[in-house]
Amino acid sequence: MTTAVSNFKSHLAELFTQALQTVAPDLADSQKVVMDRPKQAQHGDYACNLAMQLAKPMRRSPRDIAQALIDALPASPVVGKVEIAGAGFINVFITTAAKQSVVRGVLQLGEEFGRINLGEGRKLQVEFVSANPTGPLHVGHGRGAAVGDCLCRLLDKAGWDVTREFYYNDAGAQIDNLTLSVQLRCKGVTPDDPAWPENGYRGDYINDIARAFIAKEAIDADYQHVRATGDIEDANSIRHFGVAYLRREQDLDLHAFKIRFDVYSLESALYTDGKVEAAVKKLIASGHTYEKDGALWLRTTDFGDDKDRVMRKTDGGYTYFVPDVAYHLDKWQRGFTKVINEQGADHHSTITRVRAGLQALDIGIPKGWPDYVLHQMVTVLRNGEEVKISKRAGSYVTLRDLIDEVGCDATRFFLAARHPDTQLVFDIDLAKSQSNENPVYYIQYAHARIHSVLSQWDGKLDALAGADMSALESEYEQILLQRLIDYPQTIESAATDLSPHLIAFYLKDLAADFHSYYNASRFLVDDEKVKLARLALIAASAQVIRNGLDLLGVTAPEKM
Repeated sequence: MTTAVSNFKSHLAELFTQALQTVAPDLADSQKVVMDRPKQAQHGDYACNLAMQLAKPMRRSPRDIAQALIDALPASPVVGKVEIAGAGFINVFITTAAKQSVVRGVLQLGEEFGRINLGEGRKLQVEFVSANPTGPLHVGHGRGAAVGDCLCRLLDKAGWDVTREFYYNDAGAQIDNLTLSVQLRCKGVTPDDPAWPENGYRGDYINDIARAFIAKEAIDADYQHVRATGDIEDANSIRHFGVAYLRREQDLDLHAFKIRFDVYSLESALYTDGKVEAAVKKLIASGHTYEKDGALWLRTTDFGDDKDRVMRKTDGGYTYFVPDVAYHLDKWQRGFTKVINEQGADHHSTITRVRAGLQALDIGIPKGWPDYVLHQMVTVLRNGEEVKISKRAGSYVTLRDLIDEVGCDATRFFLAARHPDTQLVFDIDLAKSQSNENPVYYIQYAHARIHSVLSQWDGKLDALAGADMSALESEYEQILLQRLIDYPQTIESAATDLSPHLIAFYLKDLAADFHSYYNASRFLVDDEKVKLARLALIAASAQVIRNGLDLLGVTAPEKM
């Protein structure tokens, strides 16, 4: 019986690393072993170009080095054959028994199948959504929520200690506009009135806040307790109540979207706690600032910006990037050596400024810190036509609109299933359809189909891990086995590239492989050995579907 290996790619990389230490011990620390999947099956299951990397520093031919590496390769029940190809590529063929053993590995590890130790338990923070508390969450926020939450789930599975954070921009001009809009509705002024400000908020939710304020309602939440005074001339009270009201509403939307956060940070607290002033003092002390035209400037051109930036305006107020620098300094001081900001593409221009400000602090923050994942816009279609507004929001489609119409699962999957930097078309009709064209339905249906077969069998699932897998020899079975083998490697790629959509792509391929197998095969056959092996294979497939859907925050129904 072959010992189950849960990650063939990592296993082979470790074997070649050991061989490298024998063949070229002086170069072992400077060379990274990379195992790739060849595009053509005749070139093996995995390929390694390590010999070609070593040719120049070792001053030997790649083929000679390749042979030396093969000779030094430790024995493994996973490796069936190793060949040298072309100029010095090393092609590795996995034994059939090792491939079959992946079924046992999946069934034994269950929910933990696919977990890797890329992060090695290091602290990592993901900031996402971070919507201004000025209205209901729109579909763009929803895409940020889906991508950000999937990143957190994925990075946790990849071995990081993940903290989820929401940053509220509860200070500045937009909050002033919110306050004025609510105050005007309290006084009976509507958006149709000529006196309505150009930048005022027009959605029905503004009237809801005004009514609640006049009625002296209270906002109770874990983070605050705010009671309205009902005094429509008290702008400060209206501001606090309006922000609290919308924060609660956003929380309810995120809860319906299965999103949770560990930390909430407030822009206003950066000022009240003195963190903005402290950051400015550090920047001045670093020598990267100067006074000009009555303003304080940061010499960001020293750190790759196209021009220097004003920090403190002539009126004494700070420009918007200064609290951003203070906020990220706070993240660094909290011990997050890796930080990922998931934001809309409209934040692209702030990246250089924030990084320049952090470099100017001269406290050892690495260049290029933090990382950013930016998502593009979402277009919503119904009946082939774009949906642009929601009655409640007034000018955009809300996240709650989508959840109420197509459900949480379809909304999450569709918003996370494309690369964030591509524009996304959300087709409501497709998301609601029960057809193979709907990817989330197609994947969930595969899981339900497997559960139906296992229910008909009515045996003990725990016993399947001990089944003889040697009967899994057909072309369909070999394809499905290889797809299961690829799952931990897909997690590694998705976590490394910060690309959770790769999980969605993988699940669609896995579902397609299973459906093809299902249509071509029978499972409850008379031959007990064949039956148990096939049932074990589809049970393992169901487990991986569940694991992958969980990374996307999507359920795996047993009946559909």
